[in-house]
Amino acid sequence: MPRLLELLISLVALVLLSPLLLLVAVLVLITMGRPVFFLQERTGIAGRPFRIVKFRTMRRSDVDEVDTTRDASRLTWLGHLLRRTSLDELPELFNVFRGDMSLVGPRPLLPEYLELYDSTQSRRHEVRPGITGWAQVNGRNAIDWETRFRFDVWYVDNRSTLLDFRIMFSTIGQLMKISQTSQPGRATQDKFRGSAS
Repeated sequence: MPRLLELLISLVALVLLSPLLLLVAVLVLITMGRPVFFLQERTGIAGRPFRIVKFRTMRRSDVDEVDTTRDASRLTWLGHLLRRTSLDELPELFNVFRGDMSLVGPRPLLPEYLELYDSTQSRRHEVRPGITGWAQVNGRNAIDWETRFRFDVWYVDNRSTLLDFRIMFSTIGQLMKISQTSQPGRATQDKFRGSAS
């Protein structure tokens, strides 16, 4: 999608959704306290790092290391609702406006995964990461890593403005259903450990 069109869409969306953004921010502040936003380093186009911004959905962890097996116990009722409706990802529109992300593209992942990708999987960084993508409308976090990366690379090879709008409309349709967003029994997807040789 042309960058100018993305700028326009993200700006209009931020203006129109500002009351909702404010409401969610207040609810997060009341139920979980500060900080309202979750900031984390992710990998963007060409492997360049950037800080993604989302609404916070979990209580603070008592350990520094990420442990996906304990995330479900830290997820609040509001966090669960925000994830099921994808409202936690609305602040990523700021990332799109700044140029870190696109509206559509492979989801941005942790920098620690860079050294684990094979040559094909690493092609997902040939484009900007997106708020939604081909993998998200075909299973989201409920699919395994290998399938997810195949969808990402397929998007890189077949991307077009028409496909981007198709993915965005499919995403809206999925949000209406409030579909499963992660692997059964988990609040977040298991960490990528590398492909089996």
